Amino acid sequence: MHDTFRLKGLRKKLTEHLKTKGIDDAILHAFDEVPRHWFMDADFDTWAYKDTAFKIDAEQTISHPFTVALMTTLLAPAPGKKILEIGTGSGYQACILAKLGAKVYTIERQKILYEKTSTLLNRIGFGSVRTLYGDGFLGAPRFAPFDGILVTAGVGKIPDTLLSQLKIGGTMVIPVGQSESQKMYKLIKLDEKTIVKEEHGNFQFVPFLPGVSI
Repeated sequence: MHDTFRLKGLRKKLTEHLKTKGIDDAILHAFDEVPRHWFMDADFDTWAYKDTAFKIDAEQTISHPFTVALMTTLLAPAPGKKILEIGTGSGYQACILAKLGAKVYTIERQKILYEKTSTLLNRIGFGSVRTLYGDGFLGAPRFAPFDGILVTAGVGKIPDTLLSQLKIGGTMVIPVGQSESQKMYKLIKLDEKTIVKEEHGNFQFVPFLPGVSI
């Protein structure tokens, strides 16, 4: 995969921009080490370092860099922690988590994205990320429980199935809302009946849909 001096310079400017928004150095280092243009069409590689979302296959998007950075910050992945991502998409968020040392499992409901992204991750050295094709609402019970769960699509109601797969003391980051704008929540599971909820602003995501798309 190509990575020019110009693209490295644009990436550096992006990390400097994210730093002004309070993103810490460990996450900025991951952003610098995982070229975002690898996850986009080569014709738009210079667009990769603008703080904006971008359309990918299957009418999905690669999120704003700040959104990825904030969700990563809220999740607080650490080396060896087991993380479930719902909505693989381009694979960029999964690679950021993996670069920070997390053991990542990621589910995609769109078969075209599952196949394309699985191939890409192996090609760019992130074969350790476990890609799964399936219904995100069902989670990944075979690999549960998880230290963290990150949902990259807007949902009307937090799925109990996912909460049940979260470890005691674990964290879920999820955008909640039925409209075009969702509120970002960080949930901490204190015990099987007690969830602490924090709100972290308004964001816009594609809808979290049940089932799979062939």
